Amino acid sequence: MSLIRLNDVNVRFENAQILREAFFRLEPGDRVGMIGKNGSGKTTILKLILGQVTPDAGTVALEPGTRVGYFSQFSELNGEATITEVLNGLFAPITAIESELASIDAAIAADSSASAELDRLIHRQAELFEEMDRLDGWDYARSIDTALTTLGFNQAHRVCAIDELSGGWRNRAALAKIVLERPDVLLLDEPTNYLDVAGVEWLEAWFRDFRGAAIIVSHDRRFLDAVVTRIIEVENFHLHEYPGNFGEYVVQKQFRLKTLEQQFVHESELLAFEAEGISDRREAAKAASRDLGNQLAKIKKARTPRPVDQIITEIYGGLHVKDALCRVEGLSKSYGEKVLFAELSFEIRRRDRIVVLGSNGSGKTTLLRVLTGEERADSGEVAWAGGAAVVSYNQVLAELDDTDTVTHAVNAMPGSLALTATRKSVNRFLAMFQFSEADLKQRIGNLSGGQRARVAMAQCLLSGASVLLLDEPTNHLDLSSTQVMERALLHFPGAVVVVSHDRFFTEKIANRHLVFGAEAAQPGEIDVRVA
Repeated sequence: MSLIRLNDVNVRFENAQILREAFFRLEPGDRVGMIGKNGSGKTTILKLILGQVTPDAGTVALEPGTRVGYFSQFSELNGEATITEVLNGLFAPITAIESELASIDAAIAADSSASAELDRLIHRQAELFEEMDRLDGWDYARSIDTALTTLGFNQAHRVCAIDELSGGWRNRAALAKIVLERPDVLLLDEPTNYLDVAGVEWLEAWFRDFRGAAIIVSHDRRFLDAVVTRIIEVENFHLHEYPGNFGEYVVQKQFRLKTLEQQFVHESELLAFEAEGISDRREAAKAASRDLGNQLAKIKKARTPRPVDQIITEIYGGLHVKDALCRVEGLSKSYGEKVLFAELSFEIRRRDRIVVLGSNGSGKTTLLRVLTGEERADSGEVAWAGGAAVVSYNQVLAELDDTDTVTHAVNAMPGSLALTATRKSVNRFLAMFQFSEADLKQRIGNLSGGQRARVAMAQCLLSGASVLLLDEPTNHLDLSSTQVMERALLHFPGAVVVVSHDRFFTEKIANRHLVFGAEAAQPGEIDVRVA
């Protein structure tokens, strides 16, 4: 019996079609990866299942008794409570039994005479013991401790208010709650956003033992590849199913696209890049050398340029960048007694693709803010070369003007390549980024979060800057936009410094790593380390 059933579902919001004739079944043990462009209706499907959205036509049915757990990157935990208090609250029936057992123990100890009341207390005690056995409640405190320990919560994390935790640790807190709830069905909306690599790897390992079913909305390709058993793509208001994981979807989708209209030509090319990337990694992994990066680089050099690359290289053809762009000397930064980095020195040069790695709260975002001057270092120097323009994706995203149109925002940045490249090249680039002519006329205030992220990323890529600083750029981009961004970054003649936990993305673009933490260095990979 299917746990969840969507039958001929139609949904419209304010006269905009979201879903049309949508059919879906979730079977026990299914791991469904749900993908699609920003605004295509993925989160709407989760809300239909949760009963938060009512279909205009069709039916949504859950098997009676099915327990559903929902995770969102905006999960509403009580921010004033600690994670320990939140998790203890999940076991309220058990703690109530414990309280009653304690009162019975006290009453029995006070009444040593043989009486009807004593018999009643002993009988009630036996009932409560059976109920504790049924609920498996004797060891709930250890279950809480195990979940928190496995997710990396130290004592300080456990006793501070949830609102005081970073975004990554709040996500871990929400995941800990779901783990202990033991639902039959998990609905996960972007579960890896703001998680560090260790957190994502823990979630992948947890899924190996999870016996329930799951629907996972995610743009994290490596995570989908490791976890899901089939892919559902929300496209043109319909649901299209592809058996297997993300790698198998990439191959199957190419065959399907060959039967569709010419409008999908760029998407077909980008999926071909994905297939090549997967094939490249498998081929490089077979090599005797441990230097995976060099093996991948050799394979990539043999690739013939495709039309997508030609569009991008035409835009960047007139952008000239100095060799030496920035020198960082002896940089140190602390918050109270917590040292984020000390005596940090490195250079940023033309064609550098520096990926900053480390656990949540280790100082990665702070480093980018120090590089832009948003924060002051405690000591040390950041010396930018004269004329080296720098653009920060986070700043651009935060400063979008809601009253501006998309086309004006993309074209109006000082020094924008949209003013120097041919109109045809810019229009083709924006079309690859899924901006239609109607989209370009939209006010930014009317856009979704994912659409705003695409505007900000297009601004950065067309900014004409010599250095791009990107903090978690894939978090709000759909797969197609992420693929276009990757191609642009590979051809970008300047330097890129990126903070990201998206392993598929970082493996594609990185040629240097700046590592915060104590991970073991791999030969040829780590240029700079922060203890």
